[in-house]
Amino acid sequence: MTMTPSVLFDLSGKTALVTGGATGIGRMATTGLMAAGARVLIASRKGDACVAVSTELNGLGLSGTAEGFGGDVGSEIGIAQLCQDIAQRTDKLDILINNAGRTWGAPLGHFPFEAWEKVMTLNVAGMFHLTQSLLPLLSAAATDEDPARVVNTGSVMGEVPMGDKVYSYAVSKAGVHHMTRILAKDLAARRITVNALAPGPFPSKMTAFAVEQQDGETRVASRVPLGRIGRPHDVAAALQFLCGHGGSYVTGAVIPLSGGINVGTGPEIFGDH
Repeated sequence: MTMTPSVLFDLSGKTALVTGGATGIGRMATTGLMAAGARVLIASRKGDACVAVSTELNGLGLSGTAEGFGGDVGSEIGIAQLCQDIAQRTDKLDILINNAGRTWGAPLGHFPFEAWEKVMTLNVAGMFHLTQSLLPLLSAAATDEDPARVVNTGSVMGEVPMGDKVYSYAVSKAGVHHMTRILAKDLAARRITVNALAPGPFPSKMTAFAVEQQDGETRVASRVPLGRIGRPHDVAAALQFLCGHGGSYVTGAVIPLSGGINVGTGPEIFGDH
């Protein structure tokens, strides 16, 4: 195989599903996959928003296409319906981006019991069950030289002990990372790779409470070792690598997209001595 960038990162002819693909990191993922030539199906509970975003993205002149529709990954019934809808659109799935998720914020001492079930059900159980349910379509696309790809959206909060008032979210993302490694082991023989992204702060609905305040982005960026928040090209480039020929030998990886937060360990113990 030629090693030119146009071949290593080309996704022409590939079909992808991005859950939660209309906003935030999901939209960044959708745009990045389209830019590499993929046909991208985007689904979320807000089907109208997915349709509107797909129309908007199709007007950008990218080499790929987008199709938006409704889909709920937060229940067994919703996942069954989503899988039926996908099967009507394609007989194989080259790429699955498990991005749909939710969070819940409350200070320690006031964090409610219900915040665990709602967050864990979607972020962990839903992600696992959707992947499991789509294995026939993923297997149909998989070959020895070009495996099918699953990429899960984790978080740097699942890597470092950072509750930040979103305890169930942080723990759910640690679960996503561990599930990524387990599924990578289980699915290698089927020629399906499973990797995860562990983002730090990116502009999204989940981070709007902080980033979109006056000078909010500057304040958040000051706490990131590399001095900025994430940008759409950070997500796009990582996915073009993982989902293209260049990433065909990578599985079980959790890639930090957090500007160094993942290796932040606090102050130096001995200071300047």
